[in-house]
Amino acid sequence: MTKSVGYTLLAGLAAVVLLISTAIFVGFGGDDGGLDSSPHKPRDPAAPAVSGQWVGTWSAAAAAAEPGTLDGYAGMSIRNVVHTSVGGSAARIQLSNLYGTRPLEVSHASLALAAAPSDPTAATGTMRRLSFGGKPAVTIPAGGAVTSDPTRLKVPGDADLLVTTYSPSPSGPATYHPYARQTSYLARGDRAEDATGAAYTEQSPYWRYLTGVDVWSAEAHGTVVAIGDSITDGITSTAGANHRWTDFLAARLRNEPGAPHYGVLNQGISGNRLLVNGSRFSPNNGPSVLSRLDRDALSRTGVKAVIVEIGLNDLFKAPRQLDPEKIVAGMRQVVREAHARGLRVTGSTLTPFGGHRGYSTQLNSVRERVNRTIRSGSVYDEVVDFDKTLRDPASPVRLRPVYDSGDHLHPSDEGYLAMANTVDLDHLRQSAPASL
Repeated sequence: MTKSVGYTLLAGLAAVVLLISTAIFVGFGGDDGGLDSSPHKPRDPAAPAVSGQWVGTWSAAAAAAEPGTLDGYAGMSIRNVVHTSVGGSAARIQLSNLYGTRPLEVSHASLALAAAPSDPTAATGTMRRLSFGGKPAVTIPAGGAVTSDPTRLKVPGDADLLVTTYSPSPSGPATYHPYARQTSYLARGDRAEDATGAAYTEQSPYWRYLTGVDVWSAEAHGTVVAIGDSITDGITSTAGANHRWTDFLAARLRNEPGAPHYGVLNQGISGNRLLVNGSRFSPNNGPSVLSRLDRDALSRTGVKAVIVEIGLNDLFKAPRQLDPEKIVAGMRQVVREAHARGLRVTGSTLTPFGGHRGYSTQLNSVRERVNRTIRSGSVYDEVVDFDKTLRDPASPVRLRPVYDSGDHLHPSDEGYLAMANTVDLDHLRQSAPASL
């Protein structure tokens, strides 16, 4: 073989290697640059080879173990209905067995678009079977969580998804989110890929096991996470209407010219506190914001900004925290932990509750002292003044009547819309934490 022929063959081989390497890179990508950043997971053969990144489109915080479910939901299919904030070309889900006492076997799971809002019927041609590490079934250890493999599905923003799991055997208490403000469904037997929804005759106001949905997006640039209590959970918003303040914020981010294109994740838990975990008398109140901050906010997919709305339940619930400095100290700890992850935090003032059965002048005095410190700019990177937005100008300790759901504590749909409109979208796009 002549030297020139040898060089030609070597050049050809190098070109082939380069083409193969490029194809592999495009197909798999890397961290935040491909559909599967794990070298141990096989590529979904239907996954689109396009640029983009994973962003969170929906979430719910695991709040507690569902009462009366010592054996879980053996032999039943659970079809969770959830609403997207942004769309994408592929999706993956997160399942949690955080409050389980035994391994949770999921032998069949699926994802589909709903044919209509809050409907258990799948839109034609959208049903997808999910896999986990290339396998159709997964066992989640007690206290554990798992993320599915990506599946190719054109997911719109502002749409309902159906996420269905089937467990064949007893598994211990179900990890759930009790105040979904959304109807989900159950069916007997393995109906995970039942597209008609006819078997889903039992309705439920809960989300079970499902804690997140991510989408692969070439348009969205990240995720904003809202963490807080029942006001963020949207406990008094119209059921099935997606009228939590986070839903209205997601609409602004989708539709307003110049808005940062972010997904929105709602990590509110009704009854939640900043400093103290829920007790055995009120387990649905969940772990405190401080104890769940990393799991529920800082480590979420694509997180770029965090909004914190918390503190009123620290005043209301025993043991009551009546020292405003301790509440503020807890808020500052939230900010320090977020800053350690390179994230900015927008924090809200504590909202009015005059007229509520838990109201007292003493508690309101603590609330106002906390708010003065928040407004000074020494606690959060940015302040969103929900108190100023919602309060009645004629009686500032109370909610404005049109913003009052009727219990004098939680906003109406109009109040949630006003809250979302108060958020400065430019603050969400800033990347460097402030020096506080």
